Amino acid sequence: MAIRRVLAFAAVLLAREVCAQNLTQDQLNAVKDRLAESAKQSWELGTRAQALTELDTPSFSVLTVNADVPPSTSAPDSLNEVLDIAKNAVSTRPTSLSGPQPLFANSAAGDPPSVGVSVLIANWTGRGQQDSLDYAGAAKDQLEFLFNSVPHTDDGAISHRVEKLQLWSDFVAMVPPFLAYYGVVTANQSLVEEGYKQIKLYRSYLQDTSARGLWHHIVMGNNGTDPGHWSTGNAWAAIGILRVLGTIQRSQFSNQMKNEKKDLINWASEIHSGMYAHLRSSGLFGNYVDDDSTFDDGSSTALLASSVYRLALFANVHTFVPMAEQSRQALFATADPSSNNGSSLVHFSSDGWLTPVVNPENVGKEGSHSPEGQAFVVQLDAAYRDWLDAGSPGKNAASHPGADLTRWWVILLAILTGTALL
Repeated sequence: MAIRRVLAFAAVLLAREVCAQNLTQDQLNAVKDRLAESAKQSWELGTRAQALTELDTPSFSVLTVNADVPPSTSAPDSLNEVLDIAKNAVSTRPTSLSGPQPLFANSAAGDPPSVGVSVLIANWTGRGQQDSLDYAGAAKDQLEFLFNSVPHTDDGAISHRVEKLQLWSDFVAMVPPFLAYYGVVTANQSLVEEGYKQIKLYRSYLQDTSARGLWHHIVMGNNGTDPGHWSTGNAWAAIGILRVLGTIQRSQFSNQMKNEKKDLINWASEIHSGMYAHLRSSGLFGNYVDDDSTFDDGSSTALLASSVYRLALFANVHTFVPMAEQSRQALFATADPSSNNGSSLVHFSSDGWLTPVVNPENVGKEGSHSPEGQAFVVQLDAAYRDWLDAGSPGKNAASHPGADLTRWWVILLAILTGTALL
């Protein structure tokens, strides 16, 4: 088994001749169109809003190194789609309710806050005056709902579910970024610290120290638990950690929260280390990263790679940049190496759907379409663009002497075992 894993990794290292490219603007537009058509659930809309902000209006994204948090300018037209998502969420809240309530009814407790940052930006930029909607009130109701109406563990971890106390790795990308951003726009350091605290608590419950720091998917709550190391769940956790890190770094509280920033950098790095130990020769992760029987999944591969580029820009951590590059190249590879028009992509349908993907509503099954997977592709494209613009830090990390030595040891092992690498 160990030899097979080394050889699989060798295949990834040696597959440098793969025909890979960046997505063309037309291809990226097709991905965004399918995302717009398919995003319906609260977490899908929140993820779409985040992805569009990163790609189209990076100055408003907490994942942009030099962006102001909160933004110092009025909202440009490029942010209109994001603000429309916030508008639709606030305008469709039940009028019969008042006080603590989620931004979306009939949803998991942890999912509606994924739209919360967009609602806060809408309020900050004065959209409420144009729409005659109370964005500030909607954000406040969502915040109070989390603290007053949702179960908590004894030490304060907020449940991802309303009807029972249950912790999901997905939560880290949905709630802590909202809490941290809310704290920044209201000059409330305690609330920013609460965003950090929720990640710390979730890590204490979900991290599997016997599996290189990989995170379990769902714990507690009796029914519906999932102790497996779901790849998308680990990617959700990594990007949520980095969004809180980016919020703190760009805020007025950055100097006061140096220790928290160090923790967040280390926690994202832990997930990268655990995940990339299992990267397949295809350049993709399995749906459950350490279960070889599960199918390849493009969704988690795209999101985790985007988080690697972001960590390189935030903290000069370049360890896994070469492997993120391998994954990006695999995802964006053309089917025909002789083709120059880029019209035939291995991992996308002709109309722009990422494949293969996990079914977002049945994580043990392969799906045909994934709205969140589409958003992850947009996030990957945006992160890669920003990384390129910054001079591709860590691009040559794989060619330093230690990495070259590893490469030659892999080749020597193959020779000694009489196993073909390719």
